[in-house]
Amino acid sequence: MRIGELAERAGMTTRTLRYYESRGLLPARRTGNGYRDYDETDLRLLEQIRTLQDFGFALEDARPFVDCLRSGHPTGDACPASLDVYRAKLAELDACIAEMQRVRNQVAAHLAYAELTAAPAPEPRCDLAAAGRPAPSNPEDQP
Repeated sequence: MRIGELAERAGMTTRTLRYYESRGLLPARRTGNGYRDYDETDLRLLEQIRTLQDFGFALEDARPFVDCLRSGHPTGDACPASLDVYRAKLAELDACIAEMQRVRNQVAAHLAYAELTAAPAPEPRCDLAAAGRPAPSNPEDQP
């Protein structure tokens, strides 16, 4: 299939496919007349890349998965290098979760302290009640 069809089926732009080709993630096979030529295996490569990017992986992190698929494995995560990338991502996510939990605990502690020490809100004033009456001439006569 040609690049336009592959892009449409993968839900990507032809520009993205050319970029992946320049990065060595998508093979650059050409027909006799110079058109790029792709097959179903290339579509699987792109689906793998898209899935990884949806999970927050960097484009370069997809390389071991692509290499695994190209070597004939049915899935891109069947190779040890791919598993290493998964492990590294999990460690990164665990560190982010731990940091967010630490910040959450600090915010919760500040909120608890603020609720204990906050001054009570002043009573609401209603200026409408006095609007219909003339103002007293002596300020001490005000209610």
